[in-house]
Amino acid sequence: MKYPAIDMKATGARIAELRIEKGISVKALQTYLGLARPQAVYCWQRGEYLPSTDNLLALARFFGVTVEDILVTTE
Repeated sequence: MKYPAIDMKATGARIAELRIEKGISVKALQTYLGLARPQAVYCWQRGEYLPSTDNLLALARFFGVTVEDILVTTE
């Protein structure tokens, strides 16, 4: 059995896809999450790093999906 890992680039693309699909701006997402600046959202979308667990849960609720619907794994 192969150990699953999170594909950061694909997960970032999924976050961008969900955001665009729902017609949500980066600014609106930034405001909802209480982020000081939008750079975190852009970094997530580029796959530079992943959202914290708290932010990942908030994203799932915001988009109306599960956390597993956001995370893309290499398995």
